[in-house]
Amino acid sequence: MARRFSAAYQSEPVSSLALWARRLAVFAAIAALVSIFIVRFGFLDVKPALMTFFGALGFAGLSILVALCGFIAIWRNGSRGMSLILLALMLDIVILAYPGYLGLRSRKLPAIHDITTDPIDPPRFEALARLRNGDGANSAVYAGLYSAELQRAAYPDIEPVDLDVPVQRAYDLTHAIVTKRKWLIIDERPPQPPRLVGRIEAVARTPIMGFREDVTIRVTADGEGSRVDIRSSSRYFEGDLGSNAARIAKLIADINTAADSTPAQKKTPTPAKALPKAVKK
Repeated sequence: MARRFSAAYQSEPVSSLALWARRLAVFAAIAALVSIFIVRFGFLDVKPALMTFFGALGFAGLSILVALCGFIAIWRNGSRGMSLILLALMLDIVILAYPGYLGLRSRKLPAIHDITTDPIDPPRFEALARLRNGDGANSAVYAGLYSAELQRAAYPDIEPVDLDVPVQRAYDLTHAIVTKRKWLIIDERPPQPPRLVGRIEAVARTPIMGFREDVTIRVTADGEGSRVDIRSSSRYFEGDLGSNAARIAKLIADINTAADSTPAQKKTPTPAKALPKAVKK
């Protein structure tokens, strides 16, 4: 009986809708991977790659509609192809899940792309400024008070980093963290007398698509301690979906952790009878 049922099922035609649902899903997956590959390795401009990626999302959505129609057809006429529909739906979910999450998140975040710990006097892009000219790139000039107000409302914890370590030590710690993260360092200038201002300019990449986001860091002396200001800005797009604020917040946490683990340095006692003053650690 089971053999007869199996033979009868095998003799049923495969649903054409199920076949097309799988084809569309596979094509969408290939197009999405190609667009990611193009952006990460810079083979083409960002805009054509994005058009390819959005096209892939459109084909994934179309595949879901065809798969649902195929499911109804199979349910009614008993044709084969349910496994093809399930495969198509799995691919479509993988393709659409993360963009869908980002789309929902973007509704809760301000449409700004330039985040800094010092909106009054933000660290400047100097070496990176020439990389932000043309091709639809955002300006290297800070957006101003409007962006600062939106940032303050959305990311109130983005503040300057005040450290109880000398400026050269603060610069070395920050430089080591940037190097560990494998950001592409474009320019590095250790603090030099008389101003004692150090600068680091680097390029970070977003995790999946690999979009370039530029980072500039300013380390200044503040009495016996130091202050670190950070600015992270997306090279493209008006909104960053919170990526720049998240990058700065993580960098602030890493710098504070590294500074706290720095061994305390003691002053050599002077021959004077007076007790030596404590040194900030």
